[in-house]
Amino acid sequence: MLGVSTAHAQGVEARIDSVQMMIGEQTTLHITATVKEGQRVQFPNPSKLNARPASLEVVGQPRIDTVESSNGYLEVTQHLTLTAWDDSLYYIPAQKVRIGNKEFSTKSLALKVLTVEVDTVHTNQFYGPNDVQDNPFSWSEWSSLFWFACLTALLYVACWLAYLRLKSKKPISFKVRIRKIVPPHQKALNIIEKVRSEKPDMADSIGQKMYYTQLTDALRQYMEERFGFNAMEMTSAEIVAELRNYGDTELQELTSLFETADLVKFAKYTAGVSENDKNLLSAVAFINDTKQENVPMEERIEPTISEKEKQTMRMRISLKWAIVIMVTVMTVLLAYLCWQLYDLRF
Repeated sequence: MLGVSTAHAQGVEARIDSVQMMIGEQTTLHITATVKEGQRVQFPNPSKLNARPASLEVVGQPRIDTVESSNGYLEVTQHLTLTAWDDSLYYIPAQKVRIGNKEFSTKSLALKVLTVEVDTVHTNQFYGPNDVQDNPFSWSEWSSLFWFACLTALLYVACWLAYLRLKSKKPISFKVRIRKIVPPHQKALNIIEKVRSEKPDMADSIGQKMYYTQLTDALRQYMEERFGFNAMEMTSAEIVAELRNYGDTELQELTSLFETADLVKFAKYTAGVSENDKNLLSAVAFINDTKQENVPMEERIEPTISEKEKQTMRMRISLKWAIVIMVTVMTVLLAYLCWQLYDLRF
């Protein structure tokens, strides 16, 4: 039977939640002091409860709370959790509470502890504790983990195959080449300088023919690169006429050079030493007068990409993204599997 027992003593009250309980159960003893705000309250030591018989125990630490009462006072309450392991009627003596400089006492209380009746005659009605239960295997609990594990294994194989495929295909290298450019006038002057330094035997018609052939070929090649017309396939007269279209009017010395060269090569004409030197200087002067200034000395050669190489590049990029996505999914799946296994374990 449950009930409440209380005691009052000039602002101090004690009550217990239940005056009767079974052995091993717990109940709470409340000691309340009604005080003015600012007054100091000192409750009794829980270890000195002095219940009789002495097997009544205080469980844990006491808890104290404060609430405002309706008459403007404060109600300070100490809560003590009690238990007992012997069936008996326990006497709880009056508890002394100090408020300020005065000491107040509660009324005494009683607590009845009952035991469980045991039939010692019919002992076959009682059974010992059960052994650890061997639960049957349930496929429903493990099926999702099994399929997730299979998916993780397949992703691992696919990721490994994609990596091998990516490794077997060498990446396409795109290197920009920088090529040194020799300006047309410099190439022509280099050839003329070589002709001058390696001057053949000018007393011989063959030597003069070789001399003028090299000299005019250097000029023709220069004109092709400088002016853009096919001077190598044109006659001397056509070359002079074409140069006049470009505004070059001072062509007398160049015309004389080509005429002398034609005579030497086709009419077996023999030029004098001074004439040979004059024609060489005329060629150099023409080149210096018509050369382009500030010509770039380097050429940037960009690589060309074929359609097959573009397809290879797209495939490599797709494989890299596929590997990244598969590694991410595998990481998430492994974390989920570990969490599910831990959850099933505990």
